Amino acid sequence: MNTKYESVQQYIDTFPPETKVILEKIREIIRNNAPEAIEMIAYNMPAYKMKGKPLVYFAGYEKHIGLYATPSGHEAFSEELSKYKQGKGSVQFPLHQEMPYELIKKIVLFRVAEMTKK
Repeated sequence: MNTKYESVQQYIDTFPPETKVILEKIREIIRNNAPEAIEMIAYNMPAYKMKGKPLVYFAGYEKHIGLYATPSGHEAFSEELSKYKQGKGSVQFPLHQEMPYELIKKIVLFRVAEMTKK
């Protein structure tokens, strides 16, 4: 199914209850720690932008949650993220493990500070 999502809530609502809870918590972390960020759908996933530039994105999958904080957001936390599967500017948090909410918060705050300096 190739649904084009119109809102973050619509996106989150398509997931099973257990995953939905995790996605809602990540959304809350971003909104609480980046209140100036604009919430939208980009690349058909939840996206947050500041000053017209990407801050962070996240996405749910069958077996993991993807967090996309651009390469700088991941480079700054490379040691903490080293136990997770990664790509350039992305990390996968397995659903069968405890979600690292504090680390996600730190990454969001780092990206906010980085965007505020620019």
